[in-house]
Amino acid sequence: MAIDSGDTAWMLISTALVFLMIPAVGFFYGGMLRKQNMLSILGQTIIILGMVTLIWVIAGFSLAFGSNGSPFIGNLDWLMLKGVGQDPLSAAYGPSIPGILYMMFQGMFAIITAALIIGGIAERMRLKALVIFLGIWTVLVYIPVAHWVWGGGFLAQLGTLDFAGGTVVHITAGISVLSAVLILGKRVSASNGGPETPHNIPFVVLGGALLWVGWFGFNGGSAIGSNGLAAQAFVTTQIAAATAAVVWGLINWLHVGRPGVLGMISGAVAGLVAITPASGFVDASGAIVIGIGAGGFCYGGIILRRRYGFDDALDVWGVHGIGGTWGAIATGFFATTAVNAAGKDGLFYGGGANLLIAQLAAVAVVWVFAFSITAFVMWTLSKVMRIRMTKEEERIGADMIQHGESAYN
Repeated sequence: MAIDSGDTAWMLISTALVFLMIPAVGFFYGGMLRKQNMLSILGQTIIILGMVTLIWVIAGFSLAFGSNGSPFIGNLDWLMLKGVGQDPLSAAYGPSIPGILYMMFQGMFAIITAALIIGGIAERMRLKALVIFLGIWTVLVYIPVAHWVWGGGFLAQLGTLDFAGGTVVHITAGISVLSAVLILGKRVSASNGGPETPHNIPFVVLGGALLWVGWFGFNGGSAIGSNGLAAQAFVTTQIAAATAAVVWGLINWLHVGRPGVLGMISGAVAGLVAITPASGFVDASGAIVIGIGAGGFCYGGIILRRRYGFDDALDVWGVHGIGGTWGAIATGFFATTAVNAAGKDGLFYGGGANLLIAQLAAVAVVWVFAFSITAFVMWTLSKVMRIRMTKEEERIGADMIQHGESAYN
Protein backbone atom coordinates (compact mmCIF):
# COMPACT_ATOMS: atom_id res chain seq x y z
CA MET A 1 0.00 0.00 0.00
CA ALA A 2 1.29 3.43 -0.95
CA ILE A 3 -0.09 6.95 -0.67
CA ASP A 4 -1.51 8.33 -3.91
CA SER A 5 -1.49 12.14 -4.06
CA GLY A 6 -4.54 12.34 -6.32
CA ASP A 7 -6.62 10.08 -4.11
CA THR A 8 -5.49 11.96 -1.03
CA ALA A 9 -6.34 15.34 -2.57
CA TRP A 10 -9.83 14.18 -3.52
CA MET A 11 -10.48 12.74 -0.08
CA LEU A 12 -9.32 15.95 1.61
CA ILE A 13 -11.78 17.87 -0.59
CA SER A 14 -14.55 15.33 0.05
CA THR A 15 -14.03 15.53 3.80
CA ALA A 16 -14.30 19.32 3.62
CA LEU A 17 -17.45 19.03 1.48
CA VAL A 18 -19.12 16.78 4.05
CA PHE A 19 -18.11 19.28 6.74
CA LEU A 20 -19.91 21.97 4.72
CA MET A 21 -23.11 19.97 5.04
CA ILE A 22 -23.19 20.43 8.81
CA PRO A 23 -23.79 24.22 8.90
CA ALA A 24 -25.89 23.73 5.75
CA VAL A 25 -28.23 21.58 7.83
CA GLY A 26 -28.52 24.51 10.25
CA PHE A 27 -29.67 26.89 7.52
CA PHE A 28 -31.90 24.30 5.84
CA TYR A 29 -33.62 23.44 9.11
CA GLY A 30 -33.50 26.89 10.65
CA GLY A 31 -35.31 28.55 7.76
CA MET A 32 -38.24 26.17 8.23
CA LEU A 33 -38.64 27.01 11.93
CA ARG A 34 -40.08 30.05 13.69
CA LYS A 35 -37.65 32.94 13.71
CA GLN A 36 -37.23 32.60 17.51
CA ASN A 37 -35.37 29.31 16.95
CA MET A 38 -33.05 30.11 14.04
CA LEU A 39 -29.95 30.74 16.10
CA SER A 40 -30.50 27.73 18.35
CA ILE A 41 -30.47 25.28 15.46
CA LEU A 42 -27.20 26.77 14.20
CA GLY A 43 -25.78 26.60 17.71
CA GLN A 44 -26.76 22.94 17.99
CA THR A 45 -24.81 22.10 14.83
CA ILE A 46 -21.72 23.70 16.37
CA ILE A 47 -22.19 21.77 19.61
CA ILE A 48 -22.62 18.52 17.67
CA LEU A 49 -19.49 19.27 15.64
CA GLY A 50 -17.45 19.51 18.81
CA MET A 51 -19.03 16.71 20.81
CA VAL A 52 -19.17 14.04 18.10
CA THR A 53 -15.65 14.86 16.91
CA LEU A 54 -14.35 14.11 20.40
CA ILE A 55 -16.40 10.91 20.70
CA TRP A 56 -15.14 9.76 17.31
CA VAL A 57 -11.48 10.52 18.00
CA ILE A 58 -11.44 9.06 21.52
CA ALA A 59 -13.15 5.74 20.81
CA GLY A 60 -15.86 5.99 18.14
CA PHE A 61 -13.70 5.29 15.11
CA SER A 62 -12.07 2.32 16.78
CA LEU A 63 -15.41 0.86 17.87
CA ALA A 64 -16.92 1.34 14.40
CA PHE A 65 -14.00 0.24 12.25
CA GLY A 66 -11.70 -1.71 14.55
CA SER A 67 -11.50 -5.25 13.24
CA ASN A 68 -11.65 -7.98 15.85
CA GLY A 69 -13.93 -10.36 14.00
CA SER A 70 -16.94 -9.32 16.09
CA PRO A 71 -20.17 -9.10 14.08
CA PHE A 72 -21.56 -6.44 16.42
CA ILE A 73 -18.87 -3.95 17.53
CA GLY A 74 -15.22 -3.18 16.86
CA ASN A 75 -12.35 -3.11 19.31
CA LEU A 76 -10.35 -0.40 21.07
CA ASP A 77 -7.05 -0.94 19.28
CA TRP A 78 -7.32 2.57 17.79
CA LEU A 79 -8.31 4.25 21.05
CA MET A 80 -7.29 7.93 20.91
CA LEU A 81 -6.17 7.20 17.32
CA LYS A 82 -3.29 5.02 18.45
CA GLY A 83 -1.88 3.50 15.27
CA VAL A 84 -3.94 5.78 13.03
CA GLY A 85 -1.45 8.00 11.26
CA GLN A 86 -0.15 9.10 7.90
CA ASP A 87 0.15 5.59 6.47
CA PRO A 88 -2.83 3.72 5.00
CA LEU A 89 -4.76 1.62 7.52
CA SER A 90 -5.62 -1.38 5.37
CA ALA A 91 -6.74 -2.49 1.93
CA ALA A 92 -10.36 -2.18 3.09
CA TYR A 93 -10.02 1.30 4.58
CA GLY A 94 -8.38 3.35 1.87
CA PRO A 95 -5.16 1.66 0.69
CA SER A 96 -3.95 4.83 -1.07
CA ILE A 97 -4.78 7.53 1.50
CA PRO A 98 -3.51 8.29 5.02
CA GLY A 99 -5.35 6.41 7.73
CA ILE A 100 -5.96 9.60 9.65
CA LEU A 101 -7.74 11.06 6.61
CA TYR A 102 -9.99 8.00 6.30
CA MET A 103 -10.78 8.37 9.99
CA MET A 104 -11.78 12.02 9.60
CA PHE A 105 -13.85 11.40 6.48
CA GLN A 106 -15.85 8.80 8.36
CA GLY A 107 -16.02 11.11 11.37
CA MET A 108 -17.85 13.70 9.29
CA PHE A 109 -20.53 11.11 8.59
CA ALA A 110 -21.01 10.54 12.31
CA ILE A 111 -21.34 14.28 12.87
CA ILE A 112 -23.83 14.90 10.06
CA THR A 113 -26.00 11.97 11.19
CA ALA A 114 -26.40 13.40 14.69
CA ALA A 115 -27.08 16.83 13.17
CA LEU A 116 -29.92 15.45 11.04
CA ILE A 117 -31.83 14.40 14.15
CA ILE A 118 -32.20 17.91 15.55
CA GLY A 119 -34.65 18.85 12.81
CA GLY A 120 -37.24 16.38 13.99
CA ILE A 121 -37.15 17.35 17.67
CA ALA A 122 -36.68 21.07 17.10
CA GLU A 123 -38.28 23.90 19.14
CA ARG A 124 -39.07 21.89 22.29
CA MET A 125 -36.13 19.95 23.77
CA ARG A 126 -33.93 21.44 26.47
CA LEU A 127 -30.36 21.95 25.32
CA LYS A 128 -28.81 19.96 28.18
CA ALA A 129 -31.07 17.00 27.49
CA LEU A 130 -30.41 17.24 23.75
CA VAL A 131 -26.64 17.17 24.19
CA ILE A 132 -26.78 14.17 26.53
CA PHE A 133 -29.22 12.35 24.24
CA LEU A 134 -27.15 12.85 21.08
CA GLY A 135 -23.92 11.85 22.83
CA ILE A 136 -25.47 8.60 24.06
CA TRP A 137 -27.21 8.05 20.72
CA THR A 138 -23.96 8.35 18.78
CA VAL A 139 -22.36 5.65 20.94
CA LEU A 140 -25.33 3.28 21.17
CA VAL A 141 -26.88 3.63 17.71
CA TYR A 142 -24.61 5.20 15.09
CA ILE A 143 -21.35 3.48 15.98
CA PRO A 144 -22.75 -0.09 16.12
CA VAL A 145 -24.65 0.31 12.84
CA ALA A 146 -21.55 1.75 11.16
CA HIS A 147 -19.64 -1.34 12.28
CA TRP A 148 -22.38 -3.70 11.08
CA VAL A 149 -22.37 -2.23 7.57
CA TRP A 150 -18.92 -0.72 6.97
CA GLY A 151 -16.69 -2.22 9.65
CA GLY A 152 -17.05 -5.87 8.69
CA GLY A 153 -20.04 -6.56 10.93
CA PHE A 154 -22.90 -8.98 10.42
CA LEU A 155 -24.80 -6.92 7.83
CA ALA A 156 -21.67 -6.68 5.69
CA GLN A 157 -21.23 -10.43 6.08
CA LEU A 158 -24.87 -10.88 5.04
CA GLY A 159 -24.06 -9.07 1.79
CA THR A 160 -25.69 -5.69 2.41
CA LEU A 161 -24.60 -2.88 0.09
CA ASP A 162 -24.55 0.71 1.33
CA PHE A 163 -22.20 2.86 -0.69
CA ALA A 164 -22.43 6.09 1.31
CA GLY A 165 -24.91 5.73 4.17
CA GLY A 166 -28.52 4.94 3.32
CA THR A 167 -28.83 2.63 6.30
CA VAL A 168 -25.97 3.93 8.43
CA VAL A 169 -26.85 7.62 8.16
CA HIS A 170 -30.36 8.22 6.88
CA ILE A 171 -32.36 5.31 8.26
CA THR A 172 -30.75 5.60 11.69
CA ALA A 173 -31.47 9.34 11.85
CA GLY A 174 -34.96 9.19 10.35
CA ILE A 175 -36.24 6.27 12.40
CA SER A 176 -34.67 7.63 15.58
CA VAL A 177 -36.57 10.89 15.06
CA LEU A 178 -39.83 8.97 14.69
CA SER A 179 -39.12 7.22 17.99
CA ALA A 180 -37.98 10.38 19.79
CA VAL A 181 -40.95 12.57 18.84
CA LEU A 182 -43.45 9.94 19.94
CA ILE A 183 -41.95 10.13 23.44
CA LEU A 184 -41.14 13.83 23.43
CA GLY A 185 -44.59 14.91 22.30
CA LYS A 186 -45.82 17.78 20.18
CA ARG A 187 -44.66 21.36 20.29
CA VAL A 188 -47.12 23.75 21.89
CA SER A 189 -47.66 25.46 18.53
CA ALA A 190 -48.40 22.12 16.86
CA SER A 191 -50.71 21.04 19.68
CA ASN A 192 -52.69 24.24 19.20
CA GLY A 193 -53.06 23.54 15.50
CA GLY A 194 -50.68 26.31 14.51
CA PRO A 195 -49.61 26.50 10.84
CA GLU A 196 -46.29 25.00 9.80
CA THR A 197 -44.98 28.23 8.31
CA PRO A 198 -41.25 28.59 7.54
CA HIS A 199 -39.88 31.95 8.60
CA ASN A 200 -37.21 32.20 5.88
CA ILE A 201 -37.50 30.07 2.74
CA PRO A 202 -34.39 31.67 1.14
CA PHE A 203 -32.38 30.21 4.06
CA VAL A 204 -33.94 26.82 3.33
CA VAL A 205 -32.90 27.05 -0.32
CA LEU A 206 -29.41 28.21 0.67
CA GLY A 207 -29.03 25.32 3.09
CA GLY A 208 -30.45 22.84 0.59
CA ALA A 209 -28.11 24.06 -2.16
CA LEU A 210 -25.09 23.77 0.14
CA LEU A 211 -26.23 20.28 1.10
CA TRP A 212 -26.44 19.41 -2.59
CA VAL A 213 -22.86 20.60 -3.13
CA GLY A 214 -21.62 18.80 -0.04
CA TRP A 215 -23.31 15.59 -1.15
CA PHE A 216 -20.88 15.29 -4.06
CA GLY A 217 -18.18 14.74 -1.44
CA PHE A 218 -20.51 12.60 0.66
CA ASN A 219 -21.19 10.15 -2.18
CA GLY A 220 -18.23 10.76 -4.48
CA GLY A 221 -15.81 10.58 -1.58
CA SER A 222 -17.18 7.18 -0.60
CA ALA A 223 -15.23 5.75 -3.54
CA ILE A 224 -12.22 6.48 -1.27
CA GLY A 225 -10.19 7.63 -4.24
CA SER A 226 -10.05 9.90 -7.27
CA ASN A 227 -11.25 7.42 -9.84
CA GLY A 228 -14.03 6.42 -12.19
CA LEU A 229 -16.23 5.16 -9.38
CA ALA A 230 -16.08 8.57 -7.71
CA ALA A 231 -17.18 10.14 -10.99
CA GLN A 232 -20.00 7.60 -11.30
CA ALA A 233 -21.26 8.38 -7.80
CA PHE A 234 -20.96 12.11 -8.51
CA VAL A 235 -23.12 11.82 -11.64
CA THR A 236 -25.78 9.50 -10.21
CA THR A 237 -26.07 11.86 -7.25
CA GLN A 238 -26.86 14.77 -9.56
CA ILE A 239 -29.31 12.74 -11.64
CA ALA A 240 -31.32 11.47 -8.68
CA ALA A 241 -31.47 14.84 -6.93
CA ALA A 242 -32.58 16.67 -10.06
CA THR A 243 -35.17 14.02 -10.87
CA ALA A 244 -36.63 14.05 -7.36
CA ALA A 245 -36.85 17.87 -7.35
CA VAL A 246 -38.83 17.80 -10.59
CA VAL A 247 -41.09 14.95 -9.44
CA TRP A 248 -41.79 16.60 -6.07
CA GLY A 249 -42.62 19.87 -7.82
CA LEU A 250 -45.01 18.13 -10.22
CA ILE A 251 -46.76 16.23 -7.43
CA ASN A 252 -47.05 19.43 -5.41
CA TRP A 253 -48.47 21.21 -8.44
CA LEU A 254 -51.09 18.50 -8.97
CA HIS A 255 -51.86 18.24 -5.25
CA VAL A 256 -52.25 21.89 -4.26
CA GLY A 257 -52.26 23.69 -7.59
CA ARG A 258 -48.77 25.19 -7.49
CA PRO A 259 -45.15 24.03 -7.20
CA GLY A 260 -43.71 25.36 -3.94
CA VAL A 261 -40.07 26.42 -3.77
CA LEU A 262 -39.79 24.78 -0.35
CA GLY A 263 -41.14 21.57 -1.83
CA MET A 264 -38.75 21.52 -4.77
CA ILE A 265 -35.64 21.93 -2.63
CA SER A 266 -37.02 19.34 -0.21
CA GLY A 267 -37.51 17.02 -3.16
CA ALA A 268 -33.89 17.49 -4.18
CA VAL A 269 -32.77 16.56 -0.67
CA ALA A 270 -35.03 13.50 -0.78
CA GLY A 271 -33.35 12.44 -4.02
CA LEU A 272 -29.93 12.95 -2.48
CA VAL A 273 -30.93 10.80 0.48
CA ALA A 274 -32.32 8.00 -1.68
CA ILE A 275 -29.35 7.77 -4.04
CA THR A 276 -26.84 7.68 -1.18
CA PRO A 277 -26.75 3.89 -0.64
CA ALA A 278 -26.89 3.18 -4.38
CA SER A 279 -24.71 5.93 -5.83
CA GLY A 280 -21.68 3.73 -6.46
CA PHE A 281 -23.66 0.72 -7.62
CA VAL A 282 -26.25 1.97 -10.15
CA ASP A 283 -26.21 3.47 -13.63
CA ALA A 284 -28.08 6.52 -14.94
CA SER A 285 -31.36 4.67 -15.49
CA GLY A 286 -31.27 3.32 -11.94
CA ALA A 287 -30.56 6.83 -10.61
CA ILE A 288 -33.59 8.23 -12.48
CA VAL A 289 -35.93 5.57 -11.09
CA ILE A 290 -34.55 6.12 -7.58
CA GLY A 291 -35.09 9.87 -7.97
CA ILE A 292 -38.68 9.33 -9.14
CA GLY A 293 -39.37 7.07 -6.17
CA ALA A 294 -37.78 9.51 -3.75
CA GLY A 295 -39.99 12.36 -4.93
CA GLY A 296 -43.13 10.25 -4.63
CA PHE A 297 -42.47 8.20 -1.51
CA CYS A 298 -41.08 11.07 0.58
CA TYR A 299 -43.93 13.38 -0.42
CA GLY A 300 -46.30 10.62 0.65
CA GLY A 301 -44.39 10.15 3.90
CA ILE A 302 -44.96 13.79 4.84
CA ILE A 303 -48.68 13.52 4.10
CA LEU A 304 -48.80 10.36 6.22
CA ARG A 305 -47.03 12.12 9.09
CA ARG A 306 -49.53 14.97 9.01
CA ARG A 307 -52.46 12.56 8.89
CA TYR A 308 -51.32 10.70 11.99
CA GLY A 309 -50.31 13.89 13.77
CA PHE A 310 -46.90 13.08 15.23
CA ASP A 311 -44.76 16.20 15.41
CA ASP A 312 -41.65 15.51 13.37
CA ALA A 313 -40.98 19.22 13.05
CA LEU A 314 -39.01 19.20 9.81
CA ASP A 315 -39.98 15.80 8.40
CA VAL A 316 -36.72 14.02 9.07
CA TRP A 317 -38.60 10.71 9.13
CA GLY A 318 -40.45 11.50 5.90
CA VAL A 319 -37.34 12.55 3.98
CA HIS A 320 -34.46 10.66 5.57
CA GLY A 321 -36.24 7.65 7.05
CA ILE A 322 -38.44 6.96 4.04
CA GLY A 323 -35.88 8.14 1.48
CA GLY A 324 -33.08 6.08 3.00
CA THR A 325 -35.35 3.03 3.14
CA TRP A 326 -36.37 3.40 -0.49
CA GLY A 327 -32.76 3.88 -1.60
CA ALA A 328 -31.53 0.84 0.33
CA ILE A 329 -34.27 -1.38 -1.10
CA ALA A 330 -33.86 0.06 -4.60
CA THR A 331 -30.18 -0.92 -4.49
CA GLY A 332 -31.37 -4.52 -4.35
CA PHE A 333 -33.19 -3.97 -7.65
CA PHE A 334 -30.86 -1.72 -9.62
CA ALA A 335 -27.27 -2.45 -8.54
CA THR A 336 -25.06 -3.68 -11.36
CA THR A 337 -21.51 -4.97 -11.47
CA ALA A 338 -21.13 -3.13 -14.77
CA VAL A 339 -20.82 -0.02 -12.62
CA ASN A 340 -18.93 -1.49 -9.69
CA ALA A 341 -17.28 -4.89 -9.95
CA ALA A 342 -16.97 -4.99 -6.16
CA GLY A 343 -20.75 -4.76 -5.83
CA LYS A 344 -23.43 -7.20 -6.90
CA ASP A 345 -26.11 -7.47 -9.54
CA GLY A 346 -29.59 -6.59 -8.34
CA LEU A 347 -32.84 -8.32 -9.22
CA PHE A 348 -33.32 -6.33 -12.45
CA TYR A 349 -29.76 -7.03 -13.60
CA GLY A 350 -29.78 -10.80 -13.42
CA GLY A 351 -28.55 -11.19 -9.87
CA GLY A 352 -31.60 -12.95 -8.49
CA ALA A 353 -33.19 -12.08 -5.15
CA ASN A 354 -30.18 -12.56 -2.86
CA LEU A 355 -29.13 -8.90 -2.78
CA LEU A 356 -32.71 -7.68 -2.42
CA ILE A 357 -33.24 -10.03 0.52
CA ALA A 358 -30.03 -8.75 2.16
CA GLN A 359 -31.16 -5.15 1.66
CA LEU A 360 -34.59 -5.82 3.10
CA ALA A 361 -33.06 -7.59 6.09
CA ALA A 362 -30.70 -4.67 6.74
CA VAL A 363 -33.55 -2.17 6.54
CA ALA A 364 -35.66 -4.18 8.98
CA VAL A 365 -32.81 -4.67 11.45
CA VAL A 366 -31.78 -1.00 11.46
CA TRP A 367 -35.39 0.21 11.72
CA VAL A 368 -36.04 -1.95 14.79
CA PHE A 369 -32.66 -1.25 16.40
CA ALA A 370 -32.69 2.54 15.90
CA PHE A 371 -36.32 2.89 17.00
CA SER A 372 -36.00 0.75 20.12
CA ILE A 373 -32.65 2.08 21.39
CA THR A 374 -33.75 5.68 20.81
CA ALA A 375 -37.01 5.04 22.66
CA PHE A 376 -35.11 3.50 25.57
CA VAL A 377 -32.65 6.41 25.80
CA MET A 378 -35.36 9.07 25.53
CA TRP A 379 -37.59 7.33 28.07
CA THR A 380 -34.71 6.90 30.50
CA LEU A 381 -33.68 10.54 30.19
CA SER A 382 -37.28 11.64 30.78
CA LYS A 383 -37.24 9.77 34.09
CA VAL A 384 -34.05 11.34 35.41
CA MET A 385 -34.27 14.91 34.08
CA ARG A 386 -36.61 17.43 32.49
CA ILE A 387 -36.22 17.05 28.73
CA ARG A 388 -38.90 19.47 27.52
CA MET A 389 -38.90 23.24 27.51
CA THR A 390 -41.86 24.78 29.31
CA LYS A 391 -44.77 26.22 27.34
CA GLU A 392 -43.57 29.72 28.07
CA GLU A 393 -40.03 28.86 27.00
CA GLU A 394 -41.35 27.44 23.74
CA ARG A 395 -43.33 30.62 23.16
CA ILE A 396 -40.28 32.82 23.73
CA GLY A 397 -38.12 30.54 21.58
CA ALA A 398 -34.91 28.59 22.05
CA ASP A 399 -32.67 31.43 20.84
CA MET A 400 -33.18 33.55 23.94
CA ILE A 401 -33.90 30.70 26.37
CA GLN A 402 -30.88 28.56 25.49
CA HIS A 403 -28.35 31.12 24.28
CA GLY A 404 -29.50 34.55 25.43
CA GLU A 405 -29.10 35.76 21.86
CA SER A 406 -31.38 36.43 18.93
CA ALA A 407 -30.89 35.80 15.22
CA TYR A 408 -32.80 39.02 14.45
CA ASN A 409 -32.72 42.29 16.32
